[in-house]
Amino acid sequence: MSFRYIVMGAFLLFAFLSCKNNYHEKRQTEQIMRKEYNKKLIEANKGLIAKDSTRIVGVIRANSWNMNVTGTGLWYEIIEKGRGQKAKPNLIAKLDYKVRLLNGELAYSSDSTGPLKFRISKGGVVRGLEEGVLLMHQGDSARFIMPPYMAHHLLGDQKRIPPRSTIIYEVRLKSLEK
Repeated sequence: MSFRYIVMGAFLLFAFLSCKNNYHEKRQTEQIMRKEYNKKLIEANKGLIAKDSTRIVGVIRANSWNMNVTGTGLWYEIIEKGRGQKAKPNLIAKLDYKVRLLNGELAYSSDSTGPLKFRISKGGVVRGLEEGVLLMHQGDSARFIMPPYMAHHLLGDQKRIPPRSTIIYEVRLKSLEK
């Protein structure tokens, strides 16, 4: 009887160790696959960003705009300098604006919707607009070109901005309030 228990115990121990080794091997394989997937995803994103940048530079040259680019990829140009205070986080910005697709098609305008009002650095607007407004002073007029990752990302806005669209904001910072 005890020999039988020893054999069963040895069998169970062997089965447990086999499963444990298979689990670790499977986990290592999954980690390798995840790293490869992430590597391919990063490469694909780099390709899309390069393609977007080429298109943006083409539009800038075609229009003879004098634009700069930030480290995050926001293209900007201060067209007219104002005399007011500099935009800072937590202030409420009030803007007149036009949003265009890269091909120049008008998507939105404060002419039809009224001025845009938002608290700077608290969300509620696209990332590129948050960053761009922080480059401005009250009274400035500016142009921002935002690649998809700074605007409406993969899906667009589900209304007038198509998926993966680069957009152009033309803005005038009317006021800054506390």
